[in-house]
Amino acid sequence: MANPYEGDSITTTQAGLTGRNTASGGNGNGIGVLGKSANGEGVHGETDSTQFAAVAGIELNAKSNIAAVYGEQRGNGPGVYGIAKGQGHGVFGGSATGEGVHGETNSTQYAAVAGINLNLSGAGAGVYGQSLAKGPAVIGHSDDGEGVHGETYSSQFAAVAGIQLNTSGTIAAVYGEQRGNGPGVYGIAKGSGAGVFGTSASGYAGHFEGNVFATGTVIANDHVCAGGDCAEDFDVVASEQIEPGSVMVIDEDGCLKESREAYDKRVAGVVSGGGDYKPGILLDKKPSATNRLPVALVGKVYCKADAGYTPIEVGDLLTTSATAGHAMKALDPLNAFGAVIGKALRPLKAGRGLIPILVALQ
Repeated sequence: MANPYEGDSITTTQAGLTGRNTASGGNGNGIGVLGKSANGEGVHGETDSTQFAAVAGIELNAKSNIAAVYGEQRGNGPGVYGIAKGQGHGVFGGSATGEGVHGETNSTQYAAVAGINLNLSGAGAGVYGQSLAKGPAVIGHSDDGEGVHGETYSSQFAAVAGIQLNTSGTIAAVYGEQRGNGPGVYGIAKGSGAGVFGTSASGYAGHFEGNVFATGTVIANDHVCAGGDCAEDFDVVASEQIEPGSVMVIDEDGCLKESREAYDKRVAGVVSGGGDYKPGILLDKKPSATNRLPVALVGKVYCKADAGYTPIEVGDLLTTSATAGHAMKALDPLNAFGAVIGKALRPLKAGRGLIPILVALQ
């Protein structure tokens, strides 16, 4: 028996089956084509075309805000379901001026729009957003919950990741702005990891403008070069080539230069960065047209020393010597007052060398 409503067409411009409702007035709810099934598909469309959809809905009223295709599910399944068995889109939504895809829900358990990638061996995204203009690729907004929420069981990848692909750009990969009283970015680690971790290949791992508050211990140690001292940047005499570990004194213009006199009361400290120690805290770091070097004021630092005057033992007080940039053991307590650099942490029996000292200017 033939289908009760069967339509065939052999042309490219005419439909095989057309339904039109020309009624006007009333509530305007007349149906052009109605498909019902007790246990199958209400409407089924197939095509071999590479250009046109198997089922297409076109809203011709340019002023209308009604969907071209509408799906309503009164059970538990999806309102509209699309599956692609090739590399195409399961569901594709595009708009010239509005939203490509819009999702709304009253559910307390499920998302308005959800994307799930079931390929366990691949790296495809659950949800992917791309913007070719200056607008955001993905926007998350909530009136009383999280704007964007990310979770992962991965041991390699972040729950939320931001990657800035423009290698010449200066914009943050992840940006947080708080217009109330809370933090702009908040990180918490419930294990032994860092709450917030920052690293940089050539710049600052962390940059702060404003006050910095810490309730715990501030630890400076990069596991290779321990931060041993509190240093401050000083202008140094431009004509001098200063090495880390050099003992510095203040000249008449307020700049620093290498020490060249014994028991010099103008001693300012030791240039930081020698040996295994790097500055743990660096003060007054700023751009300058003059040469600037970090000088250790407090803490552990490697210092150039000369044991030619007398051997240096652990705990000996050190002062400036006549050897440029070198410390020596302070033998004259009266002259050493005001010219002590610190205490030796290792001995130097003879000659010159770089030894760790505890900086304590006095």
